[in-house]
Amino acid sequence: MKTIMIRDDVYKKLLEIKGDKSFSEVIEELIKESLSVRRKKIEKYFGILNEEEARELAKEIEEMRKRTDEDIARKLSNY
Repeated sequence: MKTIMIRDDVYKKLLEIKGDKSFSEVIEELIKESLSVRRKKIEKYFGILNEEEARELAKEIEEMRKRTDEDIARKLSNY
């Protein structure tokens, strides 16, 4: 068990929605809701690229990473 500090205004908001639940239960529910919303936002982009487009994008990203690594290595070698 851990003790956390929250602002008074946040405490009052939690107290309003708490009902018979513990603060831990309320916070856990809020976290689950937040994760669910984030997941839904990400999922709307699943499947927008076909296999070929996904491969091309992955290849471009890998090439950009390689160039960036080379640029960084070159700049660091000057020091």
